[in-house]
Amino acid sequence: MKSLNVFRAPVFKVFSIIAAGVLIQACGNSDPQNSTQGTEQITLEDIYKDHTFSSEPSSYFRWLKDGSGYTVLEEREIAADEAEKVGSEAETQSSDEPQGISGSDIVFYGPDATGREVLVEFEKLIPTGEKEPLSIEDYQWSKDGKWLMVFTNSEKVWRSRSRGDFWVLNLETSALYQLGGKTPKASNLMFAKFSPDSKRIAYVQDNNIYTEMVGKQTVTALTTDGDENTVNGNFDWVYEEEFSIRDGFRWSPDSKNIAYWQLDTSGVKYFTMINNTKSLYPELTEFPYPKAGEQNSAVKVGVVKLADKKTRWAELGGDNRDRYIPRISWAGNGKSLLIQDVNRPQNHNALWLFDWESNKLDTILEDKDDAFLEWFYDAKWSEDGEYFVWHSERDGWRHLYRVSRDGKTIVDLTPGEYDIVDMLAMNEENNALYFTASPKDPGQRYLFKATLDGSAKPVRVTPESATGSNSYYMSQDTSWAVHTHSSYGVPPTKQIIKVADHSTVKVLVENKELKAKLAKVELPAHEFFNVAAKDGTKLDGYIMFPPNMDKSKKYPIVFYVYGEPWGSTVQDRWEGGNYLYKSLLTQKGFIVASVDNRGTRAPKGRDWRKSIYKKIGIVTVQDQADALDAMAERWSVIDTERVGVWGHSGGGSSTLNLLFRHGDKFHVGIASAPVPDIRLYDTIYQERYAGNPNTDPESYDNSSPVHFAKNLTGKLLLIHGTGDDNVHYQGSERLINELVKYDKQFEFMSYPNRSHSLREGKGTSLHRARLMVGFFEKNLL
Repeated sequence: MKSLNVFRAPVFKVFSIIAAGVLIQACGNSDPQNSTQGTEQITLEDIYKDHTFSSEPSSYFRWLKDGSGYTVLEEREIAADEAEKVGSEAETQSSDEPQGISGSDIVFYGPDATGREVLVEFEKLIPTGEKEPLSIEDYQWSKDGKWLMVFTNSEKVWRSRSRGDFWVLNLETSALYQLGGKTPKASNLMFAKFSPDSKRIAYVQDNNIYTEMVGKQTVTALTTDGDENTVNGNFDWVYEEEFSIRDGFRWSPDSKNIAYWQLDTSGVKYFTMINNTKSLYPELTEFPYPKAGEQNSAVKVGVVKLADKKTRWAELGGDNRDRYIPRISWAGNGKSLLIQDVNRPQNHNALWLFDWESNKLDTILEDKDDAFLEWFYDAKWSEDGEYFVWHSERDGWRHLYRVSRDGKTIVDLTPGEYDIVDMLAMNEENNALYFTASPKDPGQRYLFKATLDGSAKPVRVTPESATGSNSYYMSQDTSWAVHTHSSYGVPPTKQIIKVADHSTVKVLVENKELKAKLAKVELPAHEFFNVAAKDGTKLDGYIMFPPNMDKSKKYPIVFYVYGEPWGSTVQDRWEGGNYLYKSLLTQKGFIVASVDNRGTRAPKGRDWRKSIYKKIGIVTVQDQADALDAMAERWSVIDTERVGVWGHSGGGSSTLNLLFRHGDKFHVGIASAPVPDIRLYDTIYQERYAGNPNTDPESYDNSSPVHFAKNLTGKLLLIHGTGDDNVHYQGSERLINELVKYDKQFEFMSYPNRSHSLREGKGTSLHRARLMVGFFEKNLL
């Protein structure tokens, strides 16, 4: 439900007037901004088949932890005669004509992009008896610099490719071997990582945690009780999806212990998906999925000591099925563990300091909210463990706080009436803390620097000229960063910068070819804007106008909507094919717009985000309706008799609510993978925002569009994948029953075995896009 859309919306700049008593605030240039004056038309094939407007690929970039530079993957190919020699050395047994071999070298550069050196040639990553090198999906270095570990041959677990093969290369002898003991199984290990002292590797296999001494293939089991229901060092579906955590164990800084989560999924009801097309008879896939109000997995955290392989559990008290533990972190050393203990309603987070050897637990901090805590962030500890940096909305804004180890001293490091967006890095030696924020425009992102002791106000680092969206991947010492900049309709550039003066060291991606292609295309004029809802709340949005628009005529308008707390649509950044899809709609004669209603995850303060508690589908869509009214007052070219809307996931739910509750204003809608009945969604997400259906049934009744389907008066296209493990297909079937019950005609498209993203299968994205465009053309043009 959290995902926005395969066709995600762009964003713009605005001005203001006062029209018919509706305040429209100024926030930019009053003239629509044209990206280009080209004449070429975009086709759906350009976007979804030929990928004509793809961005320039960037290499796999990774800063080295010692600050000496960075590594990238660089493709290389060797000729057939040389490949035959390599194949012979690899003991291949083939009589075929020799062919060339290609692969990825791991190449080092200094932080200033000089001093190129090939650290690992791909020939060293060819396993004995094989012809081809390992395909590098991820890699990591041991801290002592003697070993490389490569992740490859991955398989999907839940919604990510987290299970696969791990190979270890001795950088001194070039010996290569596969983790997993003397007879490793293919694609059977998860989350392998070096210990801080570089002597061991720990990983998860079949829901148990194991270690191997580096360079040796002797396996030691640290847990042995893992089975179908007992999950060690890993997570169930709902934890991975809703808390964005997959790796369920943490090495202690002294390499002597491992802290880990254990989940007991017994008693959690299973959801079943049917695959009707894979074989002669249907195949079933079952997995534990706790729907709102149902039983969760029990969760607990313990520390296993490598010396005795015994686990010391943190006895937090209460029912482990009615709590969540979304984050743990070592408190600066191997003696204490910080455990974030969240109640089931997710409005209370108790931070426990667990002295695991003495079995002592102390509550050092609590975060509370009358509605819900918006997210759960890792605590970033100082090296000596005397304090940590903590995210909190305790003063009404998302700020960073320095909290002493005992929790008694709390200092706001980012004071002011604005939200930080992301904490990026901290440098204790330089008393520096870096984060992204945008105090003046919630649709933009900039880098700021604060002090770790709170002695100075934060200052902006991003130059004023870099208007739009700026993201940073910083080196561990915070001296260097990869800076990516884009803006609405303008593809990204990526460069290495020196953070102190934000000077460019090396341009990595410029997208010159893409920009040249876009310059030939007839793209829409666009604006950012904000309007006021009827109660005065300011709503941000964007609008795109058809090229060569006749201002004396009226045009149909289609809104892209999301509307839920997981994200926002109004951001000043490049959105690739999604921007091009919307531009195509404008070329066909549509105005395209999007508005962030209250409750979306915009950096606009606690009150903005929490105002929709138990009111999703009510307040959220009222804001959309109010925005339409205000926009029609501002732009006379909007034809209020021809208004469409589309959205995916939570946006699909918003689309349904707009058609069912505000059918007088929104006439045509496409709901893609919606949640028509929020009782069908998972515990963690849905209870956070709507309460528990067992105690708050009215919240669920009033928020679920299925209960208002009888009010449909417009045109509806419903789209869903039957293999959606996130937003289940059963929700659309319930909605269909309700629409049939009241004789409400609609159009429907199911995509067999497609997941929530609706991308799997040859031609799916193109087919879906054509279906949607055709539906709007038929009903609005």
